[in-house]
Amino acid sequence: MTEQTAEQELRSRRARSFGASASAYAEHRPDYPLPALRWGLPEKAEHVLDLAAGTGKLSEGLLALGLRVTAVEPDPEMRAELVRRLPDVPALDGKAESIPVPDTSVDAVVVGQAFHWFDVEAALTEIARVTRPGGTVAALWNHDDIEVPWVAEFGERARTGVSRRWTVPGSELLHHDGFEEFERTRFPHAQRRTAESLVDTVATHSHFLVISAAEREAKLAELREFLARTPETAHGEFDLPIVTTVLRAARKA
Repeated sequence: MTEQTAEQELRSRRARSFGASASAYAEHRPDYPLPALRWGLPEKAEHVLDLAAGTGKLSEGLLALGLRVTAVEPDPEMRAELVRRLPDVPALDGKAESIPVPDTSVDAVVVGQAFHWFDVEAALTEIARVTRPGGTVAALWNHDDIEVPWVAEFGERARTGVSRRWTVPGSELLHHDGFEEFERTRFPHAQRRTAESLVDTVATHSHFLVISAAEREAKLAELREFLARTPETAHGEFDLPIVTTVLRAARKA
């Protein structure tokens, strides 16, 4: 197996790894700040598609904004968790490169924490097909705020043998004939955690889900020890500083 093939296989394994931990994902992953969602949507949006919706973390925010939501998620275990948590949201079996809704049927397509797994060109072609002219596509990512020293050190300690710094696509790198120019901005966010629940959150990341049980337990123990001796995290609850990055583009008329 070539190095490139091995990396592709690792990427595929990580992309498929979440279903077995769907309940923990739903419990421990952070939500998305409502201002970030609003920025990603067109004016007078009514019907929004949550693509690669997972367990519905982003759908919850869209519902809070009073929007009608349709979810699309390929993993049956993640989709089942979404249905359990949000029974009124239609949850369809589908993927970014083959979206099971009609042409121009939604005002926006939003993607939480998943755009980097897509075949970008094929996905944007499908997103353009299902989005009305003047609608938007918005991709959101929650990142730990590494401008905060303890957060940066925690992130470095949380790297495993299969961690990779796969780059979040930047607005200057994304182009598609169906969309106007992409824009990017960031929003401050936070998640209320304890040391134990932060470790539980990290354990839902794909680079932890695909490693051996022995490596995972050793790494999680190291993180617990770090949090126990760090003043900001050693006692009770604290706010984990997060930055939410949003990429947005309008569907051409």
